Amino acid sequence: MLNELRVAEFLAALGERTPAPASGAATALTGALAAALTELAARFAEDDQAVVRAKAATMRLVELADEDSEAYTAFLANRNDETRARIVAVPEEIAARADEVAELARGVRVQLSSSSVAGDAEAAIELAETASRVARRLAALNVPAR
Repeated sequence: MLNELRVAEFLAALGERTPAPASGAATALTGALAAALTELAARFAEDDQAVVRAKAATMRLVELADEDSEAYTAFLANRNDETRARIVAVPEEIAARADEVAELARGVRVQLSSSSVAGDAEAAIELAETASRVARRLAALNVPAR
């Protein structure tokens, strides 16, 4: 499981000439990084609800990194409608979760005005928006041409 790897191990696995992990897992973890930064900013904003939501988003996005790798591996082993649907559904969920993180981070950012962690909330917004955009593109690439 990817979530059990050290950062250096994950990066090495990502750079290997293997089909997975690849961009989907990297995108999910980018969203998880955004969520963790949102959690940090929410703690400074003393927004307990945002802390809980950000922490849950982090956990789910890390799970989605593993699910993306598993889905793509299954698709390569057996290219059928079911496995193809999964390589579309997982990045779509990554995008949806990243959208939630961006919105949450925007809300936290407003609460921080001139705080020293305002930049962390802004970074979270940018990372989450990028993760969402990339995940949507990956999902679109996995839809069969008609």
